Amino acid sequence: MSDPRPHIAVVGGGIAGLAAAHAIRRLTGGAVRITVFEGSERIGGKLHASGVAGLAVDEGAESMLARRPEGVALARTVGLGADVVHPAVEGAQVATEGGLRPLPRRQLMGIPGDLRELATTGLLSLPALLRLPLDHVLPRTPVDEDIAIGRYVRARLGSEVVDRMVEPLLGGVYAGHADELSLDATVPQLSGAVRMERSLLKATRQVMGSATRGGPVFASLRGGMGALPDAVAAASGAEIRTGAMVRELRRLPGGRWRLVIGPTRSPETVEADGVIMAAPAAAASRLLRRTAPFAAAELAQIEYASVAIITYAFPRSAVVRPLHGTGFLVPPRAGTTVKAATFSSHKWGWLGHADPETVIVRCSVGRHGDEADLQRADDELTWLALDELRELTGLAGAPIDTRVTRWGGGVPQYAVGHLRRVSRIHAAVAEQPGLAVCGAAYDGVGVPACIASADAAARQVMRAVAAGSQWSHVEQR
Repeated sequence: MSDPRPHIAVVGGGIAGLAAAHAIRRLTGGAVRITVFEGSERIGGKLHASGVAGLAVDEGAESMLARRPEGVALARTVGLGADVVHPAVEGAQVATEGGLRPLPRRQLMGIPGDLRELATTGLLSLPALLRLPLDHVLPRTPVDEDIAIGRYVRARLGSEVVDRMVEPLLGGVYAGHADELSLDATVPQLSGAVRMERSLLKATRQVMGSATRGGPVFASLRGGMGALPDAVAAASGAEIRTGAMVRELRRLPGGRWRLVIGPTRSPETVEADGVIMAAPAAAASRLLRRTAPFAAAELAQIEYASVAIITYAFPRSAVVRPLHGTGFLVPPRAGTTVKAATFSSHKWGWLGHADPETVIVRCSVGRHGDEADLQRADDELTWLALDELRELTGLAGAPIDTRVTRWGGGVPQYAVGHLRRVSRIHAAVAEQPGLAVCGAAYDGVGVPACIASADAAARQVMRAVAAGSQWSHVEQR
């Protein structure tokens, strides 16, 4: 006998799609059937861990913002509360001509919040430091509409702050460039403040002062963030189908949806009462071209950066001078292949305790529009990055194990005007009842932002399904 419950299809089995399935289960208490379609052979997207020197180490994202509640809350809800961990050490560094310098703790995406602290780091030259107070007397820099964060910060604080602080941090989060990325989308906390205050330094201090919530900034899971997708999938009660590429989406007469899945030689059709599109922008654009052409056109304009993560396992004897803090960031102007490194065994106590004689270090390679090094073979890329890592940290000897993970088109770029584009996408999608979009392409690239996006999409779809059927109770929980 066929299942009489409404059917919701989720396209994409990354953390956004899985969180959307979980949100539907939470909203409906099991009154809805859910299927997650994932084109690859596994779920989780960029949340995945695998072995390096016998240790489970994340291949993609290795932490989430703890000061946004969605990520930690979901981990606890799906039974991973006891595994939530925070960094054992704090404080990143920035590679400069003089070596590794500490990144000030009082900063917001590289914009300084405490000039005295900044002066003690040696990160900026004396002329650059003396330039900073001019921000208080310079004429207002117009921010009537969105603006590139690099352009705005450079106008207020000078080029060194952009080159040595903002660029490395943006590169670490977005794999992009400050003169291309949106102020409103990358630092939304500042969006209103810089329109009210003439001084960027004052606006930054106000925003940081209003962030009264204390505690650790980041969190992860014992065993790696790669543990989260499976736990969310299991708790969602959804049918998870991997190797199930959705290649066509159509709206049927009467308001239901038809998905075409699999190869053209043997297609499968599935019908659903609602669809949550949790695929990356390019795939979502392709699938929405027929049903939501305006949204599809806007999605096609969102560019992505490709990156690679190179993971090294060293014997403890390779650490000839102490590794300080969580790792380091590298400004683009340095011209290195490595754009960031994480001292994973040092940062995460559980990993260091699992094997005290092995030191795990992860290096990131690749920025938007500057991805030539990613064309290198794995071996060449591994040894090129290793030479730079040794020069900056003093690590000696050969690694005992390595791993290269490539994320082609892995990081969406929030260009100037991104938030307006996202607003237009949501408006166009909303014209199709029972359809919603979510994921890193829209309102934030981090895990908590993706979960919040998924929750909003689930609510949007379930409202439409409830309005069009006898299941009027499904959105009442």
